[in-house]
Amino acid sequence: MSELKFLYRDKRLCVCLKPAGVLSTDEPGGLPELARSALGGEIFTVHRLDRVVGGVMVLARTRETASELSRQIRSGGFGKRYLAAVLGAPEAKCGELRDLLMRDRARRMTVVVSEPQRYAQEAVLRYELLGEGRGMSLLRIELGTGRTHQIRAQLSSRGMPIAGDRKYGGGDCECPTALWSCAVSFTHPRTGRRMHFSAPPERRFPWDAFDESLFLPDFLEIK
Repeated sequence: MSELKFLYRDKRLCVCLKPAGVLSTDEPGGLPELARSALGGEIFTVHRLDRVVGGVMVLARTRETASELSRQIRSGGFGKRYLAAVLGAPEAKCGELRDLLMRDRARRMTVVVSEPQRYAQEAVLRYELLGEGRGMSLLRIELGTGRTHQIRAQLSSRGMPIAGDRKYGGGDCECPTALWSCAVSFTHPRTGRRMHFSAPPERRFPWDAFDESLFLPDFLEIK
């Protein structure tokens, strides 16, 4: 595997680009292990990306930092933004999706259910249509909740599976799952400064189906 790319690092935390196919959790070959190999010391996961998803991710380098960043996630002070290339197109150019989600543990999938029931959890996301190309739509997504496989399940339930996502109906498109963590924002636990980091996906299919200018607004660091 190629060398892990860091967007930022200090004594308390680091921001890196998680490669698709690597676990977010602290297991052999997982992202924390890769970060420890590069930086040394302790590394703690504070938020997760699905194994098939790549992009910007924050790791803590002290327990205190992990605790504070986890608090920000619970309180809504930790911002996350995603890009998704989906098959088809949404009915509206922007909107909010609300669903009840449940885990199908036998199939290791998340499913949308129509009625409240035990273990069903509300899921909320907001999306904006950025562009279209080759029968696909480029969506920018912000999560209101953080359920397992939330984006993949909610979009698929509306006939918009993510390109390349074989588990949720996008397998007709021969590419890796086209969901990318493009930006994060949080308050630095030590300095109190609001920090923003972003990075675009590589210009390969399906991302190269869209005009490169569509990515620019998300990838300018907010001062």
